Amino acid sequence: MTDETLHETIDEDRRDFIHIAAGAAVVGGAGALAWPFIAQMLPALDTKAASSLEVPVTEIPEGGEIRVLIGGMPFFIRHRTRAEITAAESVDVASLPDPETDNERLVALADGNLKPEILVVSGSCTHLGCVPVGPGSNTGEFGGWYCPCHGSHYDTSGRIRKGPAPSNLPVPSYEYNADGSAVTISL
Repeated sequence: MTDETLHETIDEDRRDFIHIAAGAAVVGGAGALAWPFIAQMLPALDTKAASSLEVPVTEIPEGGEIRVLIGGMPFFIRHRTRAEITAAESVDVASLPDPETDNERLVALADGNLKPEILVVSGSCTHLGCVPVGPGSNTGEFGGWYCPCHGSHYDTSGRIRKGPAPSNLPVPSYEYNADGSAVTISL
C-alpha cells in the first residue's frame, strides 16, 4: 500500500450536506408525528360553529331586549329608547368606576356609522358571573341592569355605576351584516 491510499481526502462540503439533510428529515418526521396529537386538541368544526350566532335586530321592539346563549355564555341585545341613549350619553365619564363613553361601547356598521339604539353586551356580571336582570324590571338605580346576587348596578350602556362589580359589562366581538338588520356575535 502506498501512502496515498492510506490518506483519503475528506470532502467536508459533502459531509455537511449529509448532516443537514439527515437533520431536516428528522425534524420533518417529528413534525409529521406530532401533528395528529396537536390537531386533536383544536376545537371541532361543530364547536366552532356553535361559538357564533347571527341575531336579527330589526325584530327587537324599541325598549325591548333579547337574551341569547352562545357557547353557554349569556349575551344581551337591547334596542334602546331615545331616553336610554340620552341617559347613557349624558353621564360624566370621569365619575365612572370603569370610564367608557357610550360610543366606545358600540360597534360601527359597515359604512362606519354607529347605531346607538342597538347595544350588545355580555350577560355575566363582572363581579362573580351572575346574570343581571334587565331594564324595565323595576330594579336597579340607573335604568340599566341590576345584579340581585350582590347588588351591582349598571346603566343603560352596561357601565358599572354602583356595587362590587369591578368593570362594565363586556362588549363581545360582534359585527353587523351588510344592511344592519342583524348582528353576528362571536366568542
